[in-house]
Amino acid sequence: MRAPPHDHPRAAALLAVIWLIAILAIATMSALRVISFDVEVASAKIHGSRARHLAEMGIAVGANPAVMRSDPLLQQFDGETREGFQVRLISEGGRFNLNAILLQEDESLLLSIFTYWGLELDEAQEIIDALGDWVDADEEVRLNGAEIDYYEGLGRINQPFNRPFYDIDEARLVRGMDLIESLRPDWRNWFTIWSSGALDLNEASAELIAAAAEISPEESAIIPELVRGMDGIRDTEDDEPFENPASALDLLGINADARPDLARRFTVDDAVTRIESTGMAEGAKRRITVIVRNRAGRPALLERTEEIVP
Repeated sequence: MRAPPHDHPRAAALLAVIWLIAILAIATMSALRVISFDVEVASAKIHGSRARHLAEMGIAVGANPAVMRSDPLLQQFDGETREGFQVRLISEGGRFNLNAILLQEDESLLLSIFTYWGLELDEAQEIIDALGDWVDADEEVRLNGAEIDYYEGLGRINQPFNRPFYDIDEARLVRGMDLIESLRPDWRNWFTIWSSGALDLNEASAELIAAAAEISPEESAIIPELVRGMDGIRDTEDDEPFENPASALDLLGINADARPDLARRFTVDDAVTRIESTGMAEGAKRRITVIVRNRAGRPALLERTEEIVP
């Protein structure tokens, strides 16, 4: 039996109402999602700002010369508010000063490092020559180096800079450093441009000491072991840092008079400190890193960086 003709407009109206309700529901859900996203973004900004503020507080604590590296003040966290900061005081002397090595033309040290990393002798020498050309003031190409013609051929003008590196990441621009990057993505952990120059025996790892002393890491391991003391933990009361490089070099079997080239690579008590402060607030993390010379006396700020920590 067919429906009366007047039922068709009612059915069409009902269908239109249903479609309208569906469209309004979709629009409402979309609006709620947008509002929720905006709230999350605003909340992240607030928490991120708070985390940055806490990181600044950590820097203030870490910059105080009365605060030692083992001081509990460097680790502060409130479980109720889920806020706090964590500070690390790291001597910059525990890394090789790349500028100092190049300006002193200590090519054998770089050769020792690069071949230890797995480069062939000729590959290492090419990179060393390119690094030397980058920092020297002339336009003369070293045997395996790279000057302006090479970089212009790559479409890179005004390179090399013909000056020491202002930032360790500048070294990535040098010919051949892409090979270093592929072999050792952590190469920056070996180098700095801010230390006083020589490698601090009280701060460096066995690997770095071995490269500078031209011995194996197994032989050089005695130095960090003695510095850590009986408990084997750095920055505790039983630490026994060396007061001068000579006593450490004797343990490594290095005669400073016979090998002055090796002896000059080492020091103790480098005066440059890296203060790394991570602020935390409701899951948001911000890290501020400052490098300071002479933290215990008249401090001088050398570098400051900020980053978002995942």
